[in-house]
Amino acid sequence: MAGIDTAVLADWVSRFGAAVAEKRDWLTELDSAIGDADHGANMARGMSAVGEKLAAGTPATVDELLKTVGMTLVSSVGGASGPLYGTFFLRTGMAAGAVSELDGPALAAALRAGLEGIVARGKAEAGDKTMFDAMAPAVDAFDAALAADSSVANAARAAAEAAAAGRDATLPLVARKGRASYLGERSAGHLDPGAASTAILFDTLADALAGSAG
Repeated sequence: MAGIDTAVLADWVSRFGAAVAEKRDWLTELDSAIGDADHGANMARGMSAVGEKLAAGTPATVDELLKTVGMTLVSSVGGASGPLYGTFFLRTGMAAGAVSELDGPALAAALRAGLEGIVARGKAEAGDKTMFDAMAPAVDAFDAALAADSSVANAARAAAEAAAAGRDATLPLVARKGRASYLGERSAGHLDPGAASTAILFDTLADALAGSAG
């Protein structure tokens, strides 16, 4: 496939927004079990605001596009999800730089920078029952697939599958971070809503890259 340009990345953001809107009630249901029952509503509101911002036109460079997404999420989403997702997009954009398109390794490096931003912001580790449990395996799978000479689209699909597996692996965990940690042992038996939305993030990335490769 050709380089991953801002149109492809804007399509990813649009797909993510649409999927979050579609899954809003499910995400809120997950959050009602172990959180503040607002993850779906907050993310849907934030991504709707992002869509309105980008409706005026796609920024010319990757860093400006993802900075717009990140800053909009930080300013429009309450709770922890706004700062965390905002940081992810901001750091991803910063790592990508003022370029009009990315190749696979550059996208991989940018996604890892986004993950590192979330770690710096939330201090989460594997097994804490947070979005990290879906995002870290996804980023690792993306890197591994590229290293094995997979196409960028196939690497993104591998990342999406790893994110979904990471989401599902949060089910039996006892939360050690965030609002869910207040429940202690009662947090076990529930999917983490942040991990669930992260799986959507990578699934829509895979869809956007598959679409651009077609």
